[in-house]
Amino acid sequence: MEFTSVNPYNGREVGTYTGLTQEALEEKLRRSQEAFVSWRKVPLAERCRLIRNAGQVLRDNAGDYARMITREMGKPLSESRSEVNKCAWVCDFYADNAEAFLADEIISTDASQSFVRHDPIGAVLAIMPWNFPFWQVFRYAAPTLTAGNTGLLKHAPNVFGCAQQIEGIFTKAGYPEGVFQNLIIHHDHTEKIIAHDAVKAVTLTGSERAGAAVAEIAGKYIKKTVLELGGNNAFIVWSDADIDKAVKTAVTARFLNSGQSCIAAKRFILLEDIYDEFVSKFTQAVRDRKPGDPMDEATEIGPLARRDLADQLHRQVQDSLKQGAELLLGGNQQDCYYEPTILGNVTPGMPAFDEETFGPMAAVIKARDTDHAFALSEQSKYGLGVTVCTSDIEKALKEIPKVSDGAYFINELVKSDPRLPFGGTKNSGYGRELARDGILEFVNRKTVYVNKG
Repeated sequence: MEFTSVNPYNGREVGTYTGLTQEALEEKLRRSQEAFVSWRKVPLAERCRLIRNAGQVLRDNAGDYARMITREMGKPLSESRSEVNKCAWVCDFYADNAEAFLADEIISTDASQSFVRHDPIGAVLAIMPWNFPFWQVFRYAAPTLTAGNTGLLKHAPNVFGCAQQIEGIFTKAGYPEGVFQNLIIHHDHTEKIIAHDAVKAVTLTGSERAGAAVAEIAGKYIKKTVLELGGNNAFIVWSDADIDKAVKTAVTARFLNSGQSCIAAKRFILLEDIYDEFVSKFTQAVRDRKPGDPMDEATEIGPLARRDLADQLHRQVQDSLKQGAELLLGGNQQDCYYEPTILGNVTPGMPAFDEETFGPMAAVIKARDTDHAFALSEQSKYGLGVTVCTSDIEKALKEIPKVSDGAYFINELVKSDPRLPFGGTKNSGYGRELARDGILEFVNRKTVYVNKG
């Protein structure tokens, strides 16, 4: 099978990639299994040195990698470069902290000695999406490989060029053959891979449908999963918020990566008395965003990654308008490009409120008071993160129990940080990536009990 990646901005072919035969796939799985036998024995200090090398390779070639990201999925070049540098950061983070994270946990019991040891488990399959084609991979690979596991990457077909470059990064960093391998395959091979004895766990970042399908397969073969799925984050603005700062944060929270992010703010829930001021300033700020060729350093809004994604967003906008939403800005589509759009007076039941909108569209919602705002926020099947903008930090901290999401940010957009665990609740998935939690997801937390008497 042949796969072709296409530049969504100009429709030009970026690259063609030949899928693995069944025999070649079996060989890669065998190689991963064999590599694990020796890789797990490599001293942790050496594994940390290699992941630090990977970070340096990323920095040394950031321009080349950024251009591939932009060409394959349309992200503005400046954002692609930031993504590559963030990957280098996560490599450095685990190089610096893996020894402490994986240290034995001494636990006092009636034993002469008892502790928890952290051992690697084997090959971990990563099924990754196109929207952050480098970051999603490195936030899994850095902790997983450093813990002593081997990695197998099944990337989205429209970013197979990025996937090949990522495999090359680990090769350039000095990783032994078979420790990290890219699989050019169709998704219909997924069950065969998960069922293989070499594969001990699966991590997936993607849609609900993909997550449910992979979790079902993994459950059939009793393999652990970590799922990071969709989101419909609320961005709540209280009456006492600094509106200018809130607007500035809101624009980035929604329109970074042209809105193609699971943790993007999508539902802007505003208290009634500041609704008009926020909407006026927000609309102007969005209107000022510069669209254009994503390879141009000045471009702030590029195309969506595929035409079908723009078509889907347009349907959600049009259906919401038919149900009574107000078009405040945008609403136009041209091939893969979707004009930055704001819908006002959005209410539950509309696609703009209920569904994940994966593109540059903001839904503005009116709330009577803070309790009503949180109730609206919770009226979602997703649970990734919530932002609250306010000058009353103490009150905002007291309201944390009202939010069931995996993250609660005050006066800041929801974002991932290598130092903090990241993950969601409800239909946004389960498990945690990054921080200490992320490296412990794919290890055997082995209890050791010693009785000397």
